[in-house]
Amino acid sequence: MDLVPIPSQTVGPYFQIGLTGNRAIARIAGPDVKGERITLICNVFDGEGQALGDAMIEIWQANADGKYNHPDDSQAKPVDPAFFGFGRLVTDANGTCAFETIKPGRVPGPNNHLQAPHLSVSVFARGLLRRLPTRVYFAGEPANDQDPILALVPQDRRDTLMAQPVPGQRDAWRFDIHLCGEQETVFFDV
Repeated sequence: MDLVPIPSQTVGPYFQIGLTGNRAIARIAGPDVKGERITLICNVFDGEGQALGDAMIEIWQANADGKYNHPDDSQAKPVDPAFFGFGRLVTDANGTCAFETIKPGRVPGPNNHLQAPHLSVSVFARGLLRRLPTRVYFAGEPANDQDPILALVPQDRRDTLMAQPVPGQRDAWRFDIHLCGEQETVFFDV
């Protein structure tokens, strides 16, 4: 009998079959949610700058008051019943997906310092064995200067974590994720 090893470095065709399917959650915030409504448009690119049409993006975020819709968040802040706090989408053929959400409130971070409004993002794609965790901050947000996590990122790399307003589209923000290359997004080792 001839035993042939199978590749252990990639998730192969099973990624799209097992993870992406019909598990889309584009609306993180319901119609009656409290807070500033936004659309977050994510674009995923490979190292060559080509759109990645089958990546999966997951988002976790706090509500407008800075409270996560999760039992581990013990803050004495209200839970917004119209806010889900989680989204998951697969990118289309152009490497794009869009979430309907709100701009999150500030949450406590290390040493109880308040963090700037941000979304926690996980990127999944073929060829990756583990998720790539990153964050989305909002360009021009005054609280960015006080964020203890953002302060850990070298100044010349922070732009890779900034969503930019989309010209001509009210309340729309664009966040580009580059998996590698010169414009590689900062990913965190968590």
